[in-house]
Amino acid sequence: MRRGTAVRQVRLRTFLLLVVAALLGTGLAAAPPAAPAPVWSRVAAGVEYRTVDVPSENGTARAHVLSADLGDARVSAGLLYPGVVAARSALSVLADRAGATGGINGDFFNVTETEHPGVEATGAPVGPAVADGRPLKAAVPKGQRFGPALPPGTNTRQVLGVGEDGRARIGELGLEGSVSTPYGELPLGGLNQYALPVGSVGLFTRDWGSASRVRATCGTDTRRAAPCSEETFEVTVRGGKVVAVAEEPGRGAIAAGTKVVVGREAGARELRKLAVGDLVTVRHKLAAAGADPVAYRFAVGGYPVLRGGEPLGGLDGVAAAVRTAAGTGGDGTRLLLLALDGGAGFRSGLTVAELAGLMRDLGASDAVNLDGGGSSTLVARPDGATKVSVLNHPSGGAQRPVPNGIGLFVRPEAA
Repeated sequence: MRRGTAVRQVRLRTFLLLVVAALLGTGLAAAPPAAPAPVWSRVAAGVEYRTVDVPSENGTARAHVLSADLGDARVSAGLLYPGVVAARSALSVLADRAGATGGINGDFFNVTETEHPGVEATGAPVGPAVADGRPLKAAVPKGQRFGPALPPGTNTRQVLGVGEDGRARIGELGLEGSVSTPYGELPLGGLNQYALPVGSVGLFTRDWGSASRVRATCGTDTRRAAPCSEETFEVTVRGGKVVAVAEEPGRGAIAAGTKVVVGREAGARELRKLAVGDLVTVRHKLAAAGADPVAYRFAVGGYPVLRGGEPLGGLDGVAAAVRTAAGTGGDGTRLLLLALDGGAGFRSGLTVAELAGLMRDLGASDAVNLDGGGSSTLVARPDGATKVSVLNHPSGGAQRPVPNGIGLFVRPEAA
């Protein structure tokens, strides 16, 4: 047997023993909490795994954690998603399809539409998303988000991602763009979003998928459950010309090279001036706000909980739940991915404030809370394995389909 093969098999056995021990522990609700793993276990070059048991007033929570060394040229991070914005899939499927070494689920998303009978939930995420340097979507208005209330001073435009410099960071991505028509220039209010600002126009591209675009005109900037708009209009543009118009937003896949512009209220009134054959130019980009104007290689929407090593003010310290988080450390060269276990012995979870403290204790200087509950999932594929394994117990008993996640990638050592 070749030495390299033998080493990989030993690493795989060691990793799987740790995984089995962690998973068996979740079924022992009456047993005392297991001690934290004394050391990190190697998954692949630059990626390590461990579990941590966290006592709290609500009971013991078990955290499953992946640590990635982005300073290692072989290691990178990217967005896991089903290929379009408005679609969902199990995290393990997304990870295997992308060839990821590990990952966690990502952003909160449009999971239900009980407030709008007859309108289908799109499954699209709340915040901005960037994949391979390409902007997929922008953020919905703050009042339209799903998930816990945001801390003061934060918004739906905030993301965790990796810049073109290879460093992880938490920042803010805002949409910049316009729709130029023979009758004037309209500011662009949305990009592949399940909710558009009142009175705006929004752009939908091939990246949206085939889900109905009606949901984008429901609710208001401050109230998600507000009725759908009664004043809408949709324009389809191909080759810089209007090729179709409609009174209501449509559905179905959008062809490459085709753009669909949806307007509501004042935006709809402006679009209604257009006719087939009119010239229209649409431009858009996601721009980083603040003093860090770096271009993002990948980004996923997140709820900030830790900044500069300190938990944000106003974090909920009462409601405990199974949660997912991601954080950065080492000046952006370390990326921490965490998912709590949803097994019977640990289902009480942590509060958002406790989660922030845990991320700080693990070495993160900045962190975001991601979608939790039945969505919380962490997967890894150690050296020698062909598929990822789910290392925590999803609280619903099986993986919940999610719209995106954070993937870790490791180039083969031979490369």
